Amino acid sequence: MIDLAYAQGAGGAGAPGGGFSMLVPLLLMFAVFYFLLIRPQQKKQRRHQDMLKSLKVGDKVMTNGGIVGTIMEGGEHFVKLEIADRVRVEIGRSYIAGKIVVRDGKEAEPTQGEGQTAIGAGSSGGVGGFLGKLFGK
Repeated sequence: MIDLAYAQGAGGAGAPGGGFSMLVPLLLMFAVFYFLLIRPQQKKQRRHQDMLKSLKVGDKVMTNGGIVGTIMEGGEHFVKLEIADRVRVEIGRSYIAGKIVVRDGKEAEPTQGEGQTAIGAGSSGGVGGFLGKLFGK
C-alpha cells in the first residue's frame, strides 16, 4: 500500500520544467499575433497620421464616407472641403481616408502614405503586407 501511495505522489508532481513548456506555446501565439496583426496595424496607423499631417490647401482628398473634395482651408482639427462649386463642408481632419493622386492622367484611389501607391501607377491596389502577399491581394 505504501508503494502505491509513493508512486502516486511521484507521478502527480509532474516533470521538472513543466511550467516553462506550457508557457512556450503561449509566447509563440503572442509573437504570431504581434507580427501578423498588431505591428502591421500600427504601421498603417502611423502612415495615416503622417498623411494627415502633410495635407495642405489644394489637396484633393476622400473622406471615410466616400465624399471627394478639395481642401480650401486647413486647421489643426478641422478642414473645409469644397465638394462642388460653392459647396463647402467642414469635417474633422481624422475623417479623411486619404489623398487622391492623379497619375497617368487618371484619378487614383486615395493613398494613405509612402507604403502604398496609387492605382494609376500600376500597383495591385489592395491589402498590403504579408497577408496580402500570401493571398495575392
